[in-house]
Amino acid sequence: MDRFMLHLQNTGFGPKDAVKLLAQARQLCSVKNSILRDARVSNKYIEFDVSILKDDLDQLIGNLKTIGRLDHAKQVVEEEKEKEDAIKEGIFYFNNERFWECHEVLEGVWKNCYEGEKDLVQGIILIAAALVHFQKNEDEICLSIFGRALEKLSRSSGKYHGIDIEKLQSTVKQMLETKKISTFEI
Repeated sequence: MDRFMLHLQNTGFGPKDAVKLLAQARQLCSVKNSILRDARVSNKYIEFDVSILKDDLDQLIGNLKTIGRLDHAKQVVEEEKEKEDAIKEGIFYFNNERFWECHEVLEGVWKNCYEGEKDLVQGIILIAAALVHFQKNEDEICLSIFGRALEKLSRSSGKYHGIDIEKLQSTVKQMLETKKISTFEI
């Protein structure tokens, strides 16, 4: 089986609908040898993490039409990328509320960093991971991970590949203080 991220166009759902949407998708899925692992809801997309035989993907997408029209499907494969390209891709994913993919691509960067940069990249990864939980309506987990992210970012400042680290820290601190979580761009 192959693993895919399916992004359906969101027609008005929120993170509070993630569990319901996953149950509905599983009910609609009559494709043998398929696993609907998870559902996440962003402003733009309903994201399903699925494993399925590549030949059966179109049937699954057809079954999910009642939830939303397919925007895109991306096969999940581990890729070697140049650091600059991976960071740009991670920022793109983050800013398009594709936090799981951001987390994944930045892990490749993190594995090849040293000392202070390693903590900084891990802090950004943790923020993306926290927002994955927000998209699944798991706010307490999100806030807890935000706290860990701030610890990793505590010795960082300035800009990192165009990311304003102080603004990032401030945004996350405000959400921790108010317990009001929202997505944002970096």
